[in-house]
Amino acid sequence: MKAEFEAIPLIKNEARKRFEIEVNGHYAFINYGERTHQIALVHTEADPELAGTGAAAAVVEKTLNYIKESGKKLLPFCPYVFAYIKKHPEWKEIVDEKFGGYDEL
Repeated sequence: MKAEFEAIPLIKNEARKRFEIEVNGHYAFINYGERTHQIALVHTEADPELAGTGAAAAVVEKTLNYIKESGKKLLPFCPYVFAYIKKHPEWKEIVDEKFGGYDEL
């Protein structure tokens, strides 16, 4: 994660069912679904003003840290999150082994 995003807090916006960070009034976020022992990440998006800044990667990393700290398992349905984990295999440890694409990570 780029240094400029480290101090920006991750918000779990339960009303909108998304994890988000705000950067200069613009948002990068991941839509999620949550069960007792799992969090499914469905879609990652960043406002156009944040394109190419690394904000999407930052919200993914912050969200993965949140999931790890929560003790829940991850279901990475979002293609961006899935690709991020393939690129950073240390995160595979939080993916639910029952996830359909687990062996592709």
